[in-house]
Amino acid sequence: MSAPTAPTPKPTVTEREARQVAEAAREQHWRKPSFAKELFLGRFRLDLIHPHPLPADEDVQRGEEFLAKLRDFCETQIDSARIEREARIPDEAINGLKELGAFGMKIDTKYGGLGLTQVYYNKALALAGSASPAIGALLSAHQSIGVPQPLKLFGTQEQKDTFLPRCARTDISAFLLTEPDVGSDPARLATMAVPDGDDYVLDGVKLWTTNGVVADLLVVMARVPRSEGHKGGITAFVVEAASEGITVENRNAFMGLRGLENGVTRFRGVRVPARNRIGAEGAGLKIALTTLNTGRLSLPAMCVGAGKWCLKIAREWSAVREQWGKPVALHEAVGSKISFIAATTFALEAVVDLSSQMADENRNDIRIEAALAKLYGSEMACLMADELVQIRGGRGFETAESLKARGERAVPAEQMLRDLRINRIFEGSTEIMHLLIAREAVDAHLSVAGDLIDPDKSLADKARAGANAGVFYARWLPKLVAGQGQVPGAYGAFHHHVDLSPHLRFVERSARKLARSTFYGMSRWQGRMETKQGFLGRIVDIGAELFAMSAACVRAEHLRASGEHGREAYQLADAFCRQSRIRVDELFGRLWSNTDDLDRTVVKGVLSGTYAWLEEGVMDPSGEGPWIADVTPPKKPRPDVRRVIPKS
Repeated sequence: MSAPTAPTPKPTVTEREARQVAEAAREQHWRKPSFAKELFLGRFRLDLIHPHPLPADEDVQRGEEFLAKLRDFCETQIDSARIEREARIPDEAINGLKELGAFGMKIDTKYGGLGLTQVYYNKALALAGSASPAIGALLSAHQSIGVPQPLKLFGTQEQKDTFLPRCARTDISAFLLTEPDVGSDPARLATMAVPDGDDYVLDGVKLWTTNGVVADLLVVMARVPRSEGHKGGITAFVVEAASEGITVENRNAFMGLRGLENGVTRFRGVRVPARNRIGAEGAGLKIALTTLNTGRLSLPAMCVGAGKWCLKIAREWSAVREQWGKPVALHEAVGSKISFIAATTFALEAVVDLSSQMADENRNDIRIEAALAKLYGSEMACLMADELVQIRGGRGFETAESLKARGERAVPAEQMLRDLRINRIFEGSTEIMHLLIAREAVDAHLSVAGDLIDPDKSLADKARAGANAGVFYARWLPKLVAGQGQVPGAYGAFHHHVDLSPHLRFVERSARKLARSTFYGMSRWQGRMETKQGFLGRIVDIGAELFAMSAACVRAEHLRASGEHGREAYQLADAFCRQSRIRVDELFGRLWSNTDDLDRTVVKGVLSGTYAWLEEGVMDPSGEGPWIADVTPPKKPRPDVRRVIPKS
């Protein structure tokens, strides 16, 4: 083994260089149609999602059979209260999930997996996550972003033959990208992978390694230095967690997801065979982003499960809890919250199922749809859980253990709120998701007019871009003036128990308005558009609402046509769309009437200490210490807290 070396100092990069790294990693081309991309361009392509795509019969049978087994296992073998109390998933529960095949849900049957579709994988995560959010996180991190997914997309046949059977039945995997000083800005990644003969030698520290404390296999992102014969760049590797030189230095504890096996992992002179490199050198970020295109759907799937549970508890509690002579559900102030939970759960399930089925069919590019599902699901699930706590009153704030101790049903409402909060940060924070989706939403504009606002381009390049932009906008802008949304009776196929056609006409009109607003913003701010994160965030939020409305209507019509709760589905879709339209109108208003400029002024004042006097009169219990931990290897290695799950 090579002698341990100190990590190379973190790369110093400018904001522009960081953006260039991120831009190089994103998928550059659109080879398949995208409903959400068209929506942001002002084109309501209902034909891309309606009629609702359907899974094959054999996929349904295989999926339903597994769901039945998983439900039985969760009911008899998962003790959620114990996981919360002990802050760990018992070994026997993990081994039981392995024997059930739950770690191989998305892995092809030829490698020993179950070969479930994305639709049924998500249904399974929703079910398991409702039994214990920590179980959902364990399974999701292993299959959605761990070793199986990047190998499925980019691995060699040798890598698949070697690692996928292990991932399907015996081994747990984790994904290691984040570092103590590197979050959503991977251009500053400091973990190094130095070529040495037929190996790479890894040195560095990874933070927030979900599953990393119990993992057998790791996907590690590390920087390969450029040298003769080596292109270099951020690169992905499959690493054996038991390799010499790997230490799990800490198991992190959080406000929620107490059973989450998430830690800090240090690499000191760890040798990794070159055959374990996934893809080419420098392709690591592209691999990570492509993996997340469908991997992100697992998180909103568990948010759907949370919404369903919130609805169940709200219904049962509000029917028996009386105030002023009648159940609290019949008081309008509480009833509106229940209606919000019911309608939003319906819409969120519609978004996840539609996106998942499109992923299974592989006919559409769903990178924006998956990102919108993650963004919308994580935000709305937190709101639903918060409303449930409010509906439950003091009991919502009380722990399940305390409720049980004094003789009441142990409803973990406050735990649900704590557990869901991380979803607004996991796999891309809400703020980063806004920027990621906004970049894809304006891709068509940048492809024709990007050189006009690029300071590094020559006058000749700008002239050519101007000509191309003139042709594009001459054709595009007139189409944003009128459409089906202004035609009475349009989308009449959605008029049955309730008339949903006005909502689809609203979506069509709003899509054109959204595209016009984006164009106005680009015309106004040009190269400064990327700094207008408040504006871009609202643009994305409008698109998310329009996508959810579309999915809700399509799902309602699908359920009606198949004879499954059609009347009720139409009612829920109608309620959701009416609630969503209010939010959309508010967001459109805030595009141009907001406090963004004033907020920037206040922020500068806060950072300069202008308002430091406002902080007087309180105590700070956080004590002393660095804001970001020093990653220099300690002289005396820290104890390894890795937890090895005994094989059953």
